[in-house]
Amino acid sequence: MTTKRGFTTTLLHSDRLGKPEHGSLHKPIHTSVTYGHEDVQDLVDIFQNKKKGYAYSRQGNPTVTALEHKVTNMEKGVSSVAFSTGMAAISATVMALVKHTDHIVASSFLFGNTRSIFQTYIDMGLDITFVDATDVKNVRNEIKENTKLVFVETIANPATQIADLEAIGDLCQQKGIIYMVDNTMTSPYLFNPINVKAGLVINSLTKYIGGHGNALGGSVTDTGLFNWEVFPNIFPSFKGQVKPEALGMTQVRKKGLRDAGGTLSPEAAHSISVGSETLALRLDRACSNALALAKYFESHPKIKKVFYPGLESHPQHDRAAKLFSKFGGLMSIEVDESIDIFAFLNKLQLVVKSSNLGDTRTLAIPVAHTIFFELGADKRAEMGIPESMIRLSVGIEDLDDLIEDFKAALV
Repeated sequence: MTTKRGFTTTLLHSDRLGKPEHGSLHKPIHTSVTYGHEDVQDLVDIFQNKKKGYAYSRQGNPTVTALEHKVTNMEKGVSSVAFSTGMAAISATVMALVKHTDHIVASSFLFGNTRSIFQTYIDMGLDITFVDATDVKNVRNEIKENTKLVFVETIANPATQIADLEAIGDLCQQKGIIYMVDNTMTSPYLFNPINVKAGLVINSLTKYIGGHGNALGGSVTDTGLFNWEVFPNIFPSFKGQVKPEALGMTQVRKKGLRDAGGTLSPEAAHSISVGSETLALRLDRACSNALALAKYFESHPKIKKVFYPGLESHPQHDRAAKLFSKFGGLMSIEVDESIDIFAFLNKLQLVVKSSNLGDTRTLAIPVAHTIFFELGADKRAEMGIPESMIRLSVGIEDLDDLIEDFKAALV
């Protein structure tokens, strides 16, 4: 009889219960690029998807597999594929599953780099429509006969809009469309997209799951809810070789990971795996700090607006409260016109001026001048990003120290 264990307990003992070599508590770092086989038939069977195993580390490595297993468990899915970055996971998955004759509906509030790669796909001839995904009606109005994928994020970065996740999931299920949800800003600790009928879940492992700013990584997880047997874009040679439920992830691994080459290194996989063990502890503290900071900023005369779903003033606060166990560590603030945002940021002594998210340390960045600079002023305005916006990734420092740092800088 299998005992159902809690989130952190499961993560902590995931490797050990898999009985790694020499009684190790963590899966060792396997650095071999290639793998030898006593019987050449084993090698052939691995290439032909008839058995599991390793042939070449571009598409599979034991250390990476152990991390994939952890991510799958966290997301309550059936399988995962890990990549070198979150962007590699997104771009390779889309590339593997969507053809140039297909159509995608995507949130207009996507993270800057995701928006950038989608624009590249548009330039290459793919049909992509961006909509305000906070209302399912906007998604429904753009669905076409050739729509194969709907892509949204749980909490938009940086303005924290929250997609109409449940209703979009119902719509995609009715239409037989792949529902792909980027869970990076919530992480599987705060939310599981399988609960809103997502078929595929993206995570930037660099962020909260790894959590320490020391390793890049990304993943896509198949929740098991999408019927790959009826998906027309499956590569013919995969049919009959693998189980029907594994067709999607087989294609992502073969056509996305193998062909595009966005391979996660075993060293990075090990760092992320170890970091994930404290995900719940770190996020509990980060979420608590973020909510307290948001309330502090909301009452500060030099802060015009606070973008944080934990505030009742947030337009999707009730939705966030219903879906997520906590409100996350991401927030943005819009400062008063009297404040030079560069001077303000430079006054901060504790908060780090940095472009990452989900670190143990609190990070701040001027949005319009950096991560969304390439989009231009018109696109930024369309996405709800004012020129004086500062994005914060709230860390796990002592709250009093964070408030004191911002208090001193806002003088």
